[in-house]
Amino acid sequence: MPSLDWSQLLADIQQSKDETAFHSFIVRRLAEAGGIKTAALVRSQPPDWVVTASAGSMTGQLPLDLAADALDTGAAKQSNGWGAVPLWSAAEATFPPTALLFAGSTDIDRGVLSQGLGAACALVRSRRREKLHAERLETLLEITHQWAQSDNLETLLNRMAEAATSQFECDRATIFLWDKPHKQLVGRPALGMANNELRVPDSAGVVGRVVQSGEPERVDRLDDRAAIHGAIDKKTGYTTETILCVPLVAPNSTTLGAFELLNKRAGNFTPEDLTGLVELAAYAAVALGNTQEWEQILERHQLLVDAAENRIEMVGNCPAIEALRSTVAKVAASDLAVLVLGENGTGKEVVAQSIHYRSPRRAEPLIAVNCAAIAETLLESELFGHEKGAFTGANESRPGKFEVASGGTLFLDEIGDMSLSGQAKLLRVLEQKEVVRVGGHETISTDVRVVAATNQNLAELVRQKKFREDLYFRLNVVTLELPPLRERGDDIITLAEHFLKQLSLKQGRRTPVLTAAAKKRLVAHSWPGNVRELRNLMERVAYLVAGDKVDADDLAFTLSPGAKNEGGVQTGMALQDATHEFQVDYIRRTIEQVRGNVTEAAKLLGVHRSNLYRKMRSLGMETGEE
Repeated sequence: MPSLDWSQLLADIQQSKDETAFHSFIVRRLAEAGGIKTAALVRSQPPDWVVTASAGSMTGQLPLDLAADALDTGAAKQSNGWGAVPLWSAAEATFPPTALLFAGSTDIDRGVLSQGLGAACALVRSRRREKLHAERLETLLEITHQWAQSDNLETLLNRMAEAATSQFECDRATIFLWDKPHKQLVGRPALGMANNELRVPDSAGVVGRVVQSGEPERVDRLDDRAAIHGAIDKKTGYTTETILCVPLVAPNSTTLGAFELLNKRAGNFTPEDLTGLVELAAYAAVALGNTQEWEQILERHQLLVDAAENRIEMVGNCPAIEALRSTVAKVAASDLAVLVLGENGTGKEVVAQSIHYRSPRRAEPLIAVNCAAIAETLLESELFGHEKGAFTGANESRPGKFEVASGGTLFLDEIGDMSLSGQAKLLRVLEQKEVVRVGGHETISTDVRVVAATNQNLAELVRQKKFREDLYFRLNVVTLELPPLRERGDDIITLAEHFLKQLSLKQGRRTPVLTAAAKKRLVAHSWPGNVRELRNLMERVAYLVAGDKVDADDLAFTLSPGAKNEGGVQTGMALQDATHEFQVDYIRRTIEQVRGNVTEAAKLLGVHRSNLYRKMRSLGMETGEE
C-alpha cells in the first residue's frame, strides 16, 4: 500500500500561495496514498465548521463531532470507519483549530500525521503571514501618504475609516477621539447618527475600556453580549456581532482615543487583524496629532488675523474719510491694483491694511516694502529674491517679497522713489505674474495683489520722465486719496481722543480729558506730520502729563520748546528785521518738528537740503555742520 510522500508535501509547501491551497494538496496526496477513500480538512469557527479542502468520494455528512472530540482531547480518534486527527504544531499552538477527517484504512502513523501535517500547515501559515505583513506595510505606506495630504480632521477621519474597512474586510470603522474635559469619546464617522458623529461616555462599552486601560480588546461572535454597548445598536438600528478595538496612542504616550472595527465579514477578527490594526493605529495617531496641531495653528492664525483686522481702524467722520471707507469696502473684495495717494503720515499703510484684511486674501501674508529705503542695487534681490552665489554676500538662497507675499498682498510704499530700472522690472512681474530670482533661471509663479502708495504727484513725475507711464497706468486702476489732517476739521479732536484713550490704557492710567483750550490749539495747528505727528503728540501726553486734564500749555510744551513764538513776529520792528526773525523762527521750528532731521525739514520747506544749509548760514543760524 502506497505511503504518504513527505518529500512531495515539502514541494507542495513551496508551491502553496496560502494555507487553503496547501490543504488541497494534503487531501489529494492522502487520497493518492491508497486505502483512504475520502479525506477532508475542517476548521472550527464557532458556531460553524468550515471545510477548507476535500478529496475522494464523499457520501453523506462529515463526522464533525469526531473532529471536535479529536481537537478537544488533542489525540487521534476513530469511529464508524472514520478517523480524525488534530493538526498540531509545537511551534504554533494559536492557529485556528483544524482537524483531518478521513474514511478508509491507512498504515500511516496518526501521531506523525498530526504533528507532521500540523508543522507543515504552520510553516505555510507563517510564510503567508510574512507575505501579508509585507503587503500590509506597503498598504500602510500608501495610506499614510494619503493621510499626510489631509489638513482637515473630518476628511482625515473618513479616509482612515475607508482604509480600515477595506484592509480588514469589515462592515464599519470608527475613530474615537477622547474629549477628556467633558469625559466623552467622540466617534467619527458614525453611520446613522446625526452629523455623522457619535458621543459616548469615556467609560462606556469596549471602546471606553480600551481608552481607560490602554489595552486592545476583541469581541467574537459567541462572546458575552454584555461586552457590547447595546444602547448604541438600539439607537442606530445596527447589530454589532464582532468588535476589534485598539487604543490610539501618540508618540509622547498620550492616549488620543481608540480605533474600532465592527463586524468582520467572514467569521471573527483574527490575531493577524489585531496586529495589523495596532500598526495602523500607530500611524493614525501620528497623522491625527499632526492634523489636530495644524488645525490648532490655523485656528490661532485666524484669531491673529481677526485681531489684526479689529486693530485696523480708519478713525474719523469727515466726508473725505467716509467716502474713503466706502470705496475701500468695495475694492477690498476684488483683486484690482490700488494706488494710495497722500502726504507723509496721513495713514496710507492703514488703508493698505484695511484693504487686505477685508479681502479674500486676509488669511495670507501682507508684506510691506518701503521702496525709498532700498538701495537700487538691492531692489531686485529684495523684491524677486536671489540664489546662492548670485553676488558677493549671497551665502544662501532667499525668496523675494513677491514669493513671500504669494496668495496675499504686497504693499509698495513710496513707489515714486523707485528707480526707472526698478520700475521696468516691477512692470514685467506685474504683467507676467512670474519672477526669476537673481542668479537663477527657474520661473516662479506668484499670485499677489499689489497696493502702491506715494506722497508724490505721479502724473507730474510721468510728465518729467521720472516715472514710467505704463507702470503708472498698471498701478493706477483704483486711486484712493487721503486728505491731510489739517483739512479734516473735527476729526483732529476725534483722532486725538482716540489715541489718548488707547495709549492711556496701555499705560494703565485713566484717560485725561482735553480742555477746550487744548482742543482749540490742536485744531489751529498746521500738522505737517499729519496723523503720525498727532499720535506721537498724544503718546507724549499719555506719558508726561500727570493730571486728569490736558491743557493748551501741555501741548505747547510737547509740540515745541519754542512755542512762545508761535503767535507770530512782534510788531514795532522794521520789515527787514521782522522778515529775518520770521525766517529764523520758522526754519528752527520746522527742524524741531522733524526732530532735527534737516533733510526732512528741507522737504517740508520745499527747498534742497544744500540750499537750506546756505539759507541758515546767511541768517546766522547754527547748521550743525563740521
